[in-house]
Amino acid sequence: MSNLLKVAVFFLVVLVGVSNTLYVISEFERGITLRFGQLIEADIQPGLHVKIPFLDDVRRFDARILTVDAQPASFFTVEKKRLIVDSYAKWKIANVETYYKATNGVERTAENRLAKRINDGLRNQFGTRTLREVVSGERDLLMKDICLLYTSPSPRDRTRSR
Repeated sequence: MSNLLKVAVFFLVVLVGVSNTLYVISEFERGITLRFGQLIEADIQPGLHVKIPFLDDVRRFDARILTVDAQPASFFTVEKKRLIVDSYAKWKIANVETYYKATNGVERTAENRLAKRINDGLRNQFGTRTLREVVSGERDLLMKDICLLYTSPSPRDRTRSR
């Protein structure tokens, strides 16, 4: 009976070791590996991977398109007309390493920052337009201007890519 107990303990130790060594990143996730809080590997692609048990920590992030639903906010047009705008934005993580460094991997932090930038962009755009321009068919142009404002590369990014 003692040999059976030893074999069972051995298999239990092997099972725990293997379960802490192998991990899977699914196709709708991206991950990073941390060792003692330091970034070791960024943007782990989907599949089966190996890590050092009890030393490495794997953080997973959703790679799908996410939605930020901002709180309704009050904006003024150039005519000083007050509008209450309910807005949302679609976003996804383009660079896992940058995302992790900027937000420490907390999705709520990213959503709060995006909501603030969206509200700032809407405030700036509504402040230069009349009520008629905002409500009419020029709304698409307004949204395009906001998107161009926040998706165009900064001068720092342009110099880095050269």
